[in-house]
Amino acid sequence: MPVLEKIRVRRLGPGRPRKKPDSVAADKGYSNGPCREYLRRRGIRHTIPEKTDSQAARLRRGSRGGRPPGFNEERHKKRNTVERAVNRLKNSRAVVTRYDKRGYAFLGTVTVAAVVIRLRT
Repeated sequence: MPVLEKIRVRRLGPGRPRKKPDSVAADKGYSNGPCREYLRRRGIRHTIPEKTDSQAARLRRGSRGGRPPGFNEERHKKRNTVERAVNRLKNSRAVVTRYDKRGYAFLGTVTVAAVVIRLRT
């Protein structure tokens, strides 16, 4: 999961930024073995639903299929809030097309879109 390598969370006080999130919530597209293994190896809690075909294959193998992966339904429901917020941001044409070349300019565009959404609600 190279995307997680780019995470940097600033600390409130002095010190290097944190590079490891406390937990990750993802959709079924990330429920494969290598993704789960990577998160487990780094000690990151994860909430990823199991694919239906993977679940059927595991159950078909019986006791050799192993345990089902842990899944917290309440934490996964909170992920829906973030998904809806991102979809509302995508209603802004400038955010979707990303005409901005530089990252800081795109951040400004997303910020303006978020302010407009906030003022409308």
